[in-house]
Amino acid sequence: MPRVIVDCAIYRDGRRTEGPEDFSDALDEARATGDAFLWVGMYEPTEKEFDHVSREFGLHPLAVEDALTAHQRPKLEVYDDSMFVVLKPVLYDDDTDTVSAGELMVFVGDSFVVTVRHGEGGALTAVRKRLERERTVLRHGPTAVLYAVSDAVVDHYIEVAAELQSDLEELEAEVFAPNPTDAKTIAGRIYGFKRQVLEFRRATSPLLQPMNRLAFGNVPFVDEHSRPFFRDVADHLTKANEYIEGLDRLLSDALAAHLAQMGVRQNDDVRKISAWAAMAAVPTMVAGIYGMNFDHMPELRQWWGYPAVLLVMAGACLGLHRLFKRRGWL
Repeated sequence: MPRVIVDCAIYRDGRRTEGPEDFSDALDEARATGDAFLWVGMYEPTEKEFDHVSREFGLHPLAVEDALTAHQRPKLEVYDDSMFVVLKPVLYDDDTDTVSAGELMVFVGDSFVVTVRHGEGGALTAVRKRLERERTVLRHGPTAVLYAVSDAVVDHYIEVAAELQSDLEELEAEVFAPNPTDAKTIAGRIYGFKRQVLEFRRATSPLLQPMNRLAFGNVPFVDEHSRPFFRDVADHLTKANEYIEGLDRLLSDALAAHLAQMGVRQNDDVRKISAWAAMAAVPTMVAGIYGMNFDHMPELRQWWGYPAVLLVMAGACLGLHRLFKRRGWL
């Protein structure tokens, strides 16, 4: 299955060794020596492609179904012959400001590790190469692989959270700008940002319980000496969750501040419109009175009547303008 098996290798005493090309023979060889394990990495296998692997490694049918179906929450399940862990690596596209989550399933059993990856995130090539350079860690067997994979996924959470924090600071600057250029779209952008944070939280929050079980509990197929390493991963995960909760609160505050600012701007607009309407009402009223065509009206037959009325209207408008200006309506 060259398309779905990304890599397959036997590790003995912290070193990668050459073994049989067929993973069935490689697993038998790893189990025969007792001090080695096999790591098989797969990418989006179909049911038919994964069937032979599941039978050879004795994987539980429920775990196999989850690995093939994907769309699982982060979790840890222990079966008779293996342990099954689901991780959700995330990617953040800075161009579109979107968070996307992949899925990474890890089967850990007697002398073997099987990793199944779905989506673009969570490539394990770099993790495998880094582990192969750290023999002291790799000597812990399959547990070392689970630790390295979990650590890489959680560390990337913090990197994504930092990128979201940077974008949020830019959005906050626009929200609190005196005259934002795109004020009408800010609320929509904040809401879209909150959806991305929610997607991020779906990947990180459920993972805390499995990491705590690995760090503090007695989990089969996990070397007890590896618990400090998983405690470190759990600490990083807690930090990432705190980042995300802070981002969500800041977004809620930014949205509330934006709506409050919009209300203040609308009040300013209403006051300006009311002030201009009041100034327009004075000459309209005077002109309306003198346009009623009565014969007996004050100063109607005087030559200075017309300019006097104009001066009164101009003076009244100027007085109102100064009054509204002083009160901040204009």
